[in-house]
Amino acid sequence: MNQSNNTGILEKFVNTVMGLKPAKEQPPNASAATTQELDINAVLVYKLGTILQIGVMILVLLGMEKLIMLIDQNSSFPSWFSTVLTALFFAVLSIRSRIFSLLDNTRSRTTYDQVIRPRWSPPPLAFPIVWMIIAVLRVISSVLVWQEMNHQFLVLPLILFVVHLALGDTWNTIFTVERRLGAAVPVVILGPWLSALVVTAIYWQTVPLAGMILSFSCIWLTVAAALVFRIWQLNGSEPLYPLKLTLGQK
Repeated sequence: MNQSNNTGILEKFVNTVMGLKPAKEQPPNASAATTQELDINAVLVYKLGTILQIGVMILVLLGMEKLIMLIDQNSSFPSWFSTVLTALFFAVLSIRSRIFSLLDNTRSRTTYDQVIRPRWSPPPLAFPIVWMIIAVLRVISSVLVWQEMNHQFLVLPLILFVVHLALGDTWNTIFTVERRLGAAVPVVILGPWLSALVVTAIYWQTVPLAGMILSFSCIWLTVAAALVFRIWQLNGSEPLYPLKLTLGQK
């Protein structure tokens, strides 16, 4: 009983930190389309939403750079203050980057719980725990890069980092929220997975230790991409693009 209670407390804590909502019951294939027609509007919304999110986060990077510059120039602040503030900033970005997105980025286990999954798929609780660990690794590696870049935020490694976060949020909209299992396959490969490799490589070039720390996210995203692909296969192998939904299915 105590073990069950401890597991429940851990799950509630992790879900709260990561902003994950409990799964809700919904009819099977509630988001399945009855036509093979490409949903052009959805493609445009995804692209525009991602671009706007990247733009907003770059502006936030600029704001942080100005703020930290003022703090560093003010002798009344201790030398460690800007580092702590920067770490908190990257923590917010890593855990809640979706607050800058115009797309619906509700974190929920509904889709994952209701689709057919391979036997080797991780349990649902594993995902928020692993992502929380990755968030910590992202903070540490990004602070190391920031320090190496003389406390600048508008630098290529950190810009690519926010691009990676935005691509991940867009994928979440496609897979978790809208349950477009086909479109989720190329997006997870060309979006979160590929951008994670790029960010890790440039972090490694900037600060080798930062790249090593961030490389764990590449391993996990490789597993996640394989899982998304297998889920797509097991659930009907719909076309690898967003299908237009009927009025009753939106």
